[in-house]
Amino acid sequence: MSDLLRAPAEIKYAEELDWLESVDDGPKPFSWRLSPKTVRLFVLGSERADGLDREVSQKWFGDRAIVERAIVTLASDRGLLLIGDPGTGKSWLAELLAAAICRNSTQVVQGTAGTTEDHIKYSWNVSMVIAKGQSRESMIPSPIMTAMETGTIGRVEELTRSTSDVQDALISILSEKYISVPELDSDNIVFARPGFSVIATANSRDRGVNDLSSALKRRFNFVRIPVVTNKKSEAEIVRFRTEELLRRHQIELDVPPTLLDVLLQSFADLRASSAAAASDDEKLESALSTAEQIGVLEDAILHGNFFGERALTAHGLASSLVGSLARREPEDLAILNKYLHGVVEPRSKQEGGSWPEFLEGGRDAIATLS
Repeated sequence: MSDLLRAPAEIKYAEELDWLESVDDGPKPFSWRLSPKTVRLFVLGSERADGLDREVSQKWFGDRAIVERAIVTLASDRGLLLIGDPGTGKSWLAELLAAAICRNSTQVVQGTAGTTEDHIKYSWNVSMVIAKGQSRESMIPSPIMTAMETGTIGRVEELTRSTSDVQDALISILSEKYISVPELDSDNIVFARPGFSVIATANSRDRGVNDLSSALKRRFNFVRIPVVTNKKSEAEIVRFRTEELLRRHQIELDVPPTLLDVLLQSFADLRASSAAAASDDEKLESALSTAEQIGVLEDAILHGNFFGERALTAHGLASSLVGSLARREPEDLAILNKYLHGVVEPRSKQEGGSWPEFLEGGRDAIATLS
């Protein structure tokens, strides 16, 4: 695992999954590797009441009911659509579910404007077709077709970014549970094995890009993932992801709780300002998601480790925040400058602590970008 830039969940947590599988005596749907209760335990972590011999780490932070509804949907062999704002952990939850259920989360189709029906169904190895003609050997199955043949989970990311042709191809797969290959004279139907299902994700801010048809909507169970608004939960998510980053880079660095509070509070302030804005020009282009918050902290940590004093500072955190969130010039810079002068400056005078240095770092960053 050490030579992988980013190991998928089934590799990253392989030892834990092996142990859970060895102690899991619950009923398992289809060809699932873990029972529904143990899948939930893998995703949300263990509690004392579970009575386990070892602790299972929490990997996704959110409402237990959301995870349970997602698991029930997959056990019913219906398609699962995770929908929510950017940075709410849709893709991470989909990966964890696939890893726990079938130990393979990499059968993924990324939805874009360039995604075609071939990416959902199959394509051909042109050189083999020229040499030997069209056959099952010369056919290149899509990740979804592979999932069908093996009775596992296929994933489609950013479904609403895909065109109507791609969405139409999914309708027949989800309803009929087979793919026909008319180019072949025999062995020309690929049937789905028990355990096959599809987890798709969709960005709620992409409405109007390629809206889902009513037919496709009927074939998915919708599970909406809300934006994390609880400060304690968001702090846990940010801390969890940051610790992963530090381990990956082998960085020995402590994140002071006071600076984590400054980061959380600054995002809360900016979200409130965005919600109260009268027009889009008065809002930051950033979604101000938890994922972006993690990115700001990661950037500040790495900059401090490589170019600073190997310590996270309020000045560096503010510089990272401005650099990450200022995407439009001059609109975003003006919004951030207004926030620094209208909110951070009075707070730095009243509360002191890390806020004066944070204010200075933000001003310096804006001056550099202006």
